[in-house]
Amino acid sequence: MFSDPRYYLWLIPALPLLAAAVIGVLGKAILRDRSHWLCIGGAIGACILSFMTLSAVSGLEGDRIDGHRCIRIYYTWFHAGNVDIPFSLQADGLTAVMLVTVTFIGSLIAIYSVGYMHGDPGFPRFFAAVSLFLASMTLLVLANNFIVLFAAWEGVGLCSYLLVGFWYAKPSAADAARKAFLVTRLGDVGLFLGILLIWVNFGYSLEYDVVFERARSFDNHGLLVVICLLLFSGAVGKSAQFPLHVWLPDAMEGPSPVSALIHAATMVTAGVYLVARCTPLFGQAPEAQLVVACIAAGTALLAALIALTQSDLKRVLAYSTISQLGYMFLALGSGTMDHRLAAVAVTAAIFHLFTHAFFKALLFLGAGSVMHAMGGIIDMRRFSGLRRLLPVTHWTFLCGAGALAGIPLLSGFWSKDEILAVTKQAGQPGSFASGIYLLLFFIGVATAGLTGFYTFRAYFLTFWGEEKVPHEAGHHAHESPPVMTLPLCVLAVGAVGAGLVFGPTGWFGGFLEEHWVNPEFPRRLLSDRAEHAHDYLVMLFSSIVALTGVGAAYWMYVRQPALADSLARAWTGLYELSRNKFYLDDFFYSMIVKPLTVLALLARVVDQYIVDGLVDLVGQVPAFIGYAVRPVQNGLVQFYALLMALGVGGFFLAILLR
Repeated sequence: MFSDPRYYLWLIPALPLLAAAVIGVLGKAILRDRSHWLCIGGAIGACILSFMTLSAVSGLEGDRIDGHRCIRIYYTWFHAGNVDIPFSLQADGLTAVMLVTVTFIGSLIAIYSVGYMHGDPGFPRFFAAVSLFLASMTLLVLANNFIVLFAAWEGVGLCSYLLVGFWYAKPSAADAARKAFLVTRLGDVGLFLGILLIWVNFGYSLEYDVVFERARSFDNHGLLVVICLLLFSGAVGKSAQFPLHVWLPDAMEGPSPVSALIHAATMVTAGVYLVARCTPLFGQAPEAQLVVACIAAGTALLAALIALTQSDLKRVLAYSTISQLGYMFLALGSGTMDHRLAAVAVTAAIFHLFTHAFFKALLFLGAGSVMHAMGGIIDMRRFSGLRRLLPVTHWTFLCGAGALAGIPLLSGFWSKDEILAVTKQAGQPGSFASGIYLLLFFIGVATAGLTGFYTFRAYFLTFWGEEKVPHEAGHHAHESPPVMTLPLCVLAVGAVGAGLVFGPTGWFGGFLEEHWVNPEFPRRLLSDRAEHAHDYLVMLFSSIVALTGVGAAYWMYVRQPALADSLARAWTGLYELSRNKFYLDDFFYSMIVKPLTVLALLARVVDQYIVDGLVDLVGQVPAFIGYAVRPVQNGLVQFYALLMALGVGGFFLAILLR
């Protein structure tokens, strides 16, 4: 039974879902400050089952449960004409890796939240929403068809709205929640249209196996490109790629554990998973892959340039997430089939997703620890020199910063360089759009240098220099309690060692390719993985660039602290452009939000004063008639007799005239 995950797959989303339901019903009245136990129990239970699934999938051989995957149809969800839509779940290599990542990181964040959210009046509500978030994300990666995926996809969006706007009495938090919800809905419209086109053009089926198999013989190439781009639009919204990236930095208004959950384990990784899962479709449409790669590289560079000048520590990390997600999509867009890199590209993207989950959760929770000690202040201009005051936070944050910057041998180094190696291979002469991919490779390398600079700029501004504490922290600023620092230490181990364990050996990529049933991964590609997994020239080049960025940050913010202000004054235009996020929010407000607001106001005027006016006028006609004939009903018999006589006379007159 334990070797066949079909028996317990449904429990992975069900356990956190049950926890969410119980906390939602009993949390405020009965559980109160003990609500976290159910959330943590559901998350850890799902994590244990996820590791069991990983073990079971790695042991699948031959024809047993399809060789590499197990599928379980639990019941027919609903009927659509003559077609039944099943509620079915599946587990293969990709699913197993995603499940372990989501539940393990989610469990650590839930434990950390106990200390961070202690004393908050919304304590039960917070843990109910976190449990629902984990349930939605695990269901999303377990789905075996696009309908179940879309339902879970919208569940993830709902939970992000609830958690980003958790402190709903705070106007900025409420605005950020609405912005996140509405901006991601734009991408979701495209995803839904793509699913409808799949339904109509692939035999009225939405099951992955059927769709991917029929796509191989689909003869309308232009329509297939459109379908892929529509699916990618959903990923652009959820994973905050240009131009729908503007919601993610504002989402920092939620509690810090929420930021860690969104950035590391749940929402933003959903788009990467969607494109990776749909590789059989994108593999048939290299034009769509090129669009994915171009948007990804542009987003990575744009976000890195904005992060250079931000003073809010969590916003620096938010733009870092946008940039790193751009790296993942760059790999997914570089795996065109004509140079036999599809398997290597997808596994590189998922490997970076895996390592990124560790160091980005660590960095956000570290920022939360700083915020906890600084009395809620997260502006780096108001504190400094915290490395002695917060020793555990300092050393763990340094581990995360090194991994994010791509310091050699740390986890980010291995996964990022695999992506750059794939992009470089895509730019080889003779391959599809080789010149464009070569340009994207250099953009990726430049972004690596910027990443090293802005990451260690944040680190040095926070932990180095003269010790300075804001007055909001009082005189008792201290290290966070063990319930918060223990998850930091566990994540630091992952940030340092996860890449070293799986990167040089190639186990991660080999596992995914061997246990992921994908018609676009013919077995001949497996032998190519080792050849393309590590490009030592790329490793050396990118390491030099990243270390140069780190060194520049050290020089500007430790050795010569006045240099940064001097450069900002010398390059005021560029500085303000970056600091104001390239004015993209202002542009979107002026060109989209404001015109739509005027249109909505016009529609309201037309509806309220013209449409409703006409309806009200018609409604007044019976009342007017009643008012006109009301004097007739005066109670005088002779008056009624007169009217009767006039009526009879009129009747006879009509007969005569006829």
